[in-house]
Amino acid sequence: MAKKGNRIQVIMECTEHKESGKPGTSRYITTKNKKNTTERLELKKYNPILRRMTVHKEIK
Repeated sequence: MAKKGNRIQVIMECTEHKESGKPGTSRYITTKNKKNTTERLELKKYNPILRRMTVHKEIK
């Protein structure tokens, strides 16, 4: 039986990558507690295409 809870999977996408014009995307999958964090997540993660830390925002 599946676990019941408040944690959901979210997809994080790089905001700076779209502006750079380079092909491809930088995405990460993580989980968040939808009860404690109702707004969209915004984290600094490594972008391997740009080769630096960039801001990733929740898209789903």
